[in-house]
Amino acid sequence: MNYSEDISDKELVILVQQDPDAFSVIVDRYWNRLFAFIRRTSYFAQEDIEDILQEVFIKIYKYINDYDDSFEFSTWIYRITRNHVIDEIRKKGSRPQQSQADIEDLSDRLMSDMDIERDIVTQEAIQVLHDSINELPYKYREVLILRFLEEREYSEIMDILQLPKGTVASLINRGKKILQKNLQVKKLFSK
Repeated sequence: MNYSEDISDKELVILVQQDPDAFSVIVDRYWNRLFAFIRRTSYFAQEDIEDILQEVFIKIYKYINDYDDSFEFSTWIYRITRNHVIDEIRKKGSRPQQSQADIEDLSDRLMSDMDIERDIVTQEAIQVLHDSINELPYKYREVLILRFLEEREYSEIMDILQLPKGTVASLINRGKKILQKNLQVKKLFSK
C-alpha cells in the first residue's frame, strides 16, 4: 500500500501499528536526517553509520508500540538514535569527532551567534575555530550540534537528552563560553 508523504508522524505510527509495511515511510522520512545527526556527533565512517541506522530502525520497529505520543515522534526517534550512538562509542572506546564540513557549518552558526566579524576572519582563524569546536567536551558539542545544526528547540533537546531545560540552557551557554575562552587564548576572539 502506498502512503502519502503528507501524513503526520503520529498518524504514521498508528498506520505502522496496523500495517507493518508502512514502516518504510518512517525509514524514508528519517534516514537522511538521522544519518546526518550521527555523522555530526560521532567519528563513524559511512558504512558504520549505515549499520548503526539499520540497528536503530530495528529498535524503532520493535518498540513502536511503546511510543508515547505525548512526545514528538522525531524527539523519540532522535533519543533512540542518540542512545544507540553512545552505546557504539562506548564499545569502540573512542572520543567522537566531527567531520570537517560539520565543523565549518557549526563554526559559521556560532560565529554569527557570538558576533565575530566575518570580514576579519582569515582561513587560519577559521581553522583555529574548527579545532576549538572539535576540542570541546562531547556534552557541549552535542548540545551545540542539536541547537545550531539540527536546529532543535530547547524542549526537543530536553526530551532527546532527557535533561531539564535549565541544564540544556546551561550546557549550551557553557559550551559557547568555553569555546569563547579557548578562542581568546588562541587570540581569535576578544570580548
